[in-house]
Amino acid sequence: MSPGTLPASQTLPATICRVGFTGTFIPNGDIVPLGLGVPVFLLENTMDMSFLSRADLINELLSPLDCASYDKPLHVSEAGGERDQTNSLLNRRLGVARELLLRDLHEQMRSGPLMTSPQVVRDWLRLYCADLEHEVFLVIYLDSQHRLIEAEQLFRGTLTQTSVYPRELAKGALARNAAALAVAHNHPSGAVEPSRADELLTQTLKSTLGLLDVRLIDHFVVAGDQVISFAERGLI
Repeated sequence: MSPGTLPASQTLPATICRVGFTGTFIPNGDIVPLGLGVPVFLLENTMDMSFLSRADLINELLSPLDCASYDKPLHVSEAGGERDQTNSLLNRRLGVARELLLRDLHEQMRSGPLMTSPQVVRDWLRLYCADLEHEVFLVIYLDSQHRLIEAEQLFRGTLTQTSVYPRELAKGALARNAAALAVAHNHPSGAVEPSRADELLTQTLKSTLGLLDVRLIDHFVVAGDQVISFAERGLI
């Protein structure tokens, strides 16, 4: 399909890949120009923007919010629809800005041994976990000099708990030839203090990974803008 054509019979997918200057890119590669009555829910911020290049993200962040025409008065119902669409686009812009900040912090984490820049690690964790309403479990894989190999979200849980499988951490460490790793999880409740279950999990992971000669150097707990370190508290 060429840009600018949108058959009325075509059903648009709910996941949108990109909103840029010229239109909305959908997964099959077609382009839906802005202003063709694309449903608001299709323009909402997607959770995963990792597939977009830095240039794409900057391009979208700086593009004008051309989602309404102001050359004629709007009825109340029309104004509400335009406002919803504007809010959706603004939310997506915030998502784009967040993704850019996460990538910049990620690159800073690569600049040397991870724990020589503990504030960068904390900033990355706070931003990654910001506003999450469920628990996630993150793993930061490190080489023998404690330089970043990769960071990934390995598990997703519920509001109050996450199931963590030491076997999966071991598999991930061996696959990346990691010599050490740090882990982190968030508390959506806002209570930053680690639970007894958190402490037991940390010791289990430490002993399991130790059998593979992989060192667990820290476990972080994130709650809002607070981050605590097990290593700093002597819990690891």
